[in-house]
Amino acid sequence: MKTTVALIEDNAGICEELKLVFAEAPDVTCVSVSRNLQTALRVVPPLAPNVVIMDIQLPDGSGVDGAARLKRLLPETQIVMYTITQDADQIYRALEAGASGYLLKSASPEELIRSIREVRQGGVPMTPEVARKVIQSFRRPAASRSAVEALTKREEEVLELLAQGLASGEIAQALRIGIETVNTHLKHIYGKLHVRSRTEAVIKYRG
Repeated sequence: MKTTVALIEDNAGICEELKLVFAEAPDVTCVSVSRNLQTALRVVPPLAPNVVIMDIQLPDGSGVDGAARLKRLLPETQIVMYTITQDADQIYRALEAGASGYLLKSASPEELIRSIREVRQGGVPMTPEVARKVIQSFRRPAASRSAVEALTKREEEVLELLAQGLASGEIAQALRIGIETVNTHLKHIYGKLHVRSRTEAVIKYRG
């Protein structure tokens, strides 16, 4: 079954480019394109897409606020911010609003499609530059020694690669294990560190 994607982006040229990118991906289909936030809030919820690709700077409002509103309406939909903004505050606000990924518009079409696939598998895709900013800028109290010591050597290896911005598939390749095994390790890590996402796990572990 194809992954359904809704695009929220005000730039007409980018919309046309991304529609072509989606059309060329055999497992992705674009179900709507909205050029502003109000249209998106009207059009997207009834479609309940698997993934929303959303710009932050929209002509009639903030994409971050829009992400929070859509997440309340569509809790199962994964939202990936797609923007030129590397501002640390914006990144943090987007993640707090419920975004599951954050990509810069400099990302290649291949990276965008890979991110859509990753977020559908429970991942948190980020452009490497953004992942580094998250780790460096949002220092939180480190996990307790007992929680850290509870991590296995393999789980620590997975976290280290995650901190470098690697996606699940890339971690699997680096460690020569299956992607399902990577996801199983992530679930165990979440439980041990008492977090709910990859981003929280990395921040808590490295903080």
